[in-house]
Amino acid sequence: MRLLRSSKFFVPQARNSSTQAGRRRVVITGSGAVTPLGNNAQDSWRRVLAGESAISKLGPEFKGLPCQVAAQISRENLQLETHLSKTDIKLMSPATQLAVLAAEEALASGNLKPKELSEEQRERFGVCVGMGMFDLAEFTASGTSYSVATIELLPSMACGHISMRHGLRGPNHSVSTACATGAHALGDAMRFIRSGDADVMLAGSGEACIDPLSIAGFCRLRALSTAFNDNPAVASRPFDKARDGFVMGEGAAVLLLEELEHARARGAPILAELLGYGLSGDAHHITSPSEDGAGATLAMQRALKDAGVSPKEISYVNAHATSTPTGDRIESYAISRVFGEHTPQVQVSSTKGAHGHLLGSSGNLEALFVVHACAENTLPPSINIEQLDVNVNVVTKACEWSQGQGRRVALKNSFGFGGTNASLCIASYSEE
Repeated sequence: MRLLRSSKFFVPQARNSSTQAGRRRVVITGSGAVTPLGNNAQDSWRRVLAGESAISKLGPEFKGLPCQVAAQISRENLQLETHLSKTDIKLMSPATQLAVLAAEEALASGNLKPKELSEEQRERFGVCVGMGMFDLAEFTASGTSYSVATIELLPSMACGHISMRHGLRGPNHSVSTACATGAHALGDAMRFIRSGDADVMLAGSGEACIDPLSIAGFCRLRALSTAFNDNPAVASRPFDKARDGFVMGEGAAVLLLEELEHARARGAPILAELLGYGLSGDAHHITSPSEDGAGATLAMQRALKDAGVSPKEISYVNAHATSTPTGDRIESYAISRVFGEHTPQVQVSSTKGAHGHLLGSSGNLEALFVVHACAENTLPPSINIEQLDVNVNVVTKACEWSQGQGRRVALKNSFGFGGTNASLCIASYSEE
């Protein structure tokens, strides 16, 4: 393979790195996040491992609603004005603002400065960032300009702003698939790199829709937790018998994905490898999965097939489990279907007890945690479990993932309203 030098970066000229069936390998070299747990990826990861909860009481504007809890970002601590101009803040929805900040951190942690790249390199550097739903309060606020709001609230605006800030002319692709948005964005970005459409991608999602209208709407669907309004920290409890609904969260997470030879050539830090991606549809009900978990099962099986990995190689599943009575049970059943006799050896957790359900930004944030788990050989826990209600091996305290020297391989599940499903296969990086 011939390399062209440009400053300290390189452009791979050959596009056929050694991979399964000749495919280009895709690695993760940077991560960024703004979450209820912290304003960066490391603080969020540290608090997840510590088993802390960022869920709190909602403000007086939510008075009278059945659900009185959510996982909110402290805007005062975020200090947006130090990162974005007044014009940026005016033109960006809250979700886009968070996604832009997460992308900046992902670039910094990956030691990549797009402005130092050549024009050719930036033409092969893309953005795949989505949004599940926009903030209804932004559109209905008194005095809002509808012409500004219409542009501001388009799900593709995060992609647009990130690409413009850094001059990125590669694929510019936005995903909006409800709660599976972030996982689909990562999977799609991986495929752009595999196919040779790009060498580098910023991928993830942003979500910020904790407002009275959204909370009221999900309450009408009887989807939110209402039994723990007086004790918010324990309201989100995936896999626990007392779970009664999910807790809304907000935030953004963005990962820096690169073709392996591109990352090696510039000496990038490699955190993990993205091996496979599976998608499916439930074809059953607009909000509820089928009892047999067929859609979730298909997504996981397809991710394994795409990765060229056998079920026995998986030792961890980061579950979608949102703390709903039906969803958690059906997902655990699907996990058992996929892994069969190997199920007891598969450790499972959902970090939503700590940060709530970030809707369209859940899959990407939780994939970020899997990436850090791969890099640090530490599994994040499910918290608030007093009486386990499923037949899978749930991790309740942060622990060492693997005592052996072999590759650590995980699945990350995300499922969304409308019956849309995604599963990602993520592994610790190995030269082989």
